[in-house]
Amino acid sequence: MIVLGLTGSIGMGKSTTAQMFLDEGIPVYSADDAVHRLYSGAAIPLIEAEFPGTTGPDGVDRKKLAQHVLGNPDALKRLEAIIHPLVQRQEQEFREQARSAGEKLIVLDIPLLFETGARGRVDKVLVVTAPADVQRQRVLARQDMDEEKLNSILARQMPDAEKRARADFLIDTSKGMAEARNAVRMLIKSLVDIDGDV
Repeated sequence: MIVLGLTGSIGMGKSTTAQMFLDEGIPVYSADDAVHRLYSGAAIPLIEAEFPGTTGPDGVDRKKLAQHVLGNPDALKRLEAIIHPLVQRQEQEFREQARSAGEKLIVLDIPLLFETGARGRVDKVLVVTAPADVQRQRVLARQDMDEEKLNSILARQMPDAEKRARADFLIDTSKGMAEARNAVRMLIKSLVDIDGDV
């Protein structure tokens, strides 16, 4: 079973690309989705204990939590120490289920793949990219996003150029989604062929 790591900076089209793999029948594990599940379940008491007042009846209040951790490296490290092991446990369960099902290829969608040392847990890395001006335009069009928040997020992420240099494969989503989907299909075929199943 080949494990493909999917990553890319904010606004590059990574989630859209992950959906393309799902559309082709490839199982995808999303670290972001795992965090969302944890914020409405297992992580609630742990986060409330570390950051009092950041949870409520619907789970973790992401806005309140962001006020504690954005621009505060120590608080962010404390949050990551809670969340990362829980996310990795869910990832391991996903891997085991895929292996039991006889999957030939799975995708791990990990936004901070390089930054969190996850490179060693995947066989190959696909970086989704786009020019910086396209990235900023996409991100600033989002609700609850502004220049300050974007700059804070980018400060935590490895620069796109460095990610591209470390990638085994690249998909540039600024060329259009039809071209990106075609690139995904070609990549799946090449990886499954490598695995010996033509």
